[in-house]
Amino acid sequence: MVDAEQSVERDPLRSGWFLALEGGEGAGKSTQARRLAEWLTGHGHEVVVTHEPGDTRVGAILRRLLLDHDAGPLDARTEALLFAADRAQHVAEVIRPALARGAVVITDRYVDSSLAYQGAGRTLEVDEVAHLSVWATAGLVPDLTVVLDLPAPVGLARVPGVVDQMESEPLAFHERVRHGFLALASVAPHRYLVVDAVSDADHVHQQIRAHVATVLP
Repeated sequence: MVDAEQSVERDPLRSGWFLALEGGEGAGKSTQARRLAEWLTGHGHEVVVTHEPGDTRVGAILRRLLLDHDAGPLDARTEALLFAADRAQHVAEVIRPALARGAVVITDRYVDSSLAYQGAGRTLEVDEVAHLSVWATAGLVPDLTVVLDLPAPVGLARVPGVVDQMESEPLAFHERVRHGFLALASVAPHRYLVVDAVSDADHVHQQIRAHVATVLP
């Protein structure tokens, strides 16, 4: 599987540090983002915690189109384009400005979610989704991507309440997504950390924190 950012160099004007949390439904990304941010803030870093889709005004509209059942089913290519549009605005409005002023940015989902969900999950050509994502982000690559890995049935069982369009996809879809994330991590192990998310949240946090401590400038 392609590494969407393998040929992109780090932006020399960027002084901050960028971490993406990835994984399937119920993996605990938002919990780990919050806990990591608390730890980093306690060590004197400015931390910006953000998410995809929907963490801009434009993104909030796109999120409703993508995930609300009322919007109806989307063609896979339409879905990929809408996620790319959300990401382009997210990078321009939230991520790049924070990195430019030296903040640590932690995002709950980024490019790899499109490669895993629309590529592996929807069975679109992963290379095409990758090129779209690189264009949308102007090649912005995380310094570290943490994949919270767990079996799809375990993750789906953790999803509370009413499920959205993506969460309600059949199990086979979510299994493809899981394998998509793992394939991406295997292509570029130098910028990935894969963590067993079946473990309790404290253990997962300790593993992420220990690794970040060794790579954060």
